[in-house]
Amino acid sequence: MIDYVIKFLIGGCVLVFASYLSKTKNIFLSGIITTLPILTLLNMMLQIQYLNTQEFHLAQKSGILGAIGLVLFVASCYVLTSWLKPAYAILFAICILFLYFWMYKQVTG
Repeated sequence: MIDYVIKFLIGGCVLVFASYLSKTKNIFLSGIITTLPILTLLNMMLQIQYLNTQEFHLAQKSGILGAIGLVLFVASCYVLTSWLKPAYAILFAICILFLYFWMYKQVTG
């Protein structure tokens, strides 16, 4: 149980730090924290603990798919904010991301 509390606190600390950077208008660091692999590294540690080598390999393959999706999502937000308010740009970017994942599933089966 304490393991879940520690994980919850780590995730919460990352979110609080991101919120702080956004409020202080530190634009560079606020943008960079979006792509920091802090939670990815923690998740990999858990995967090493609970998955065998083949399952870990498949999880990393999915991670590559997710990384491409993240780039697509952030790029969509960036481009769409030229025409839309940021909240609407994020909603459309989420739709594009879901479409990307859906198309990937259709191609790979």
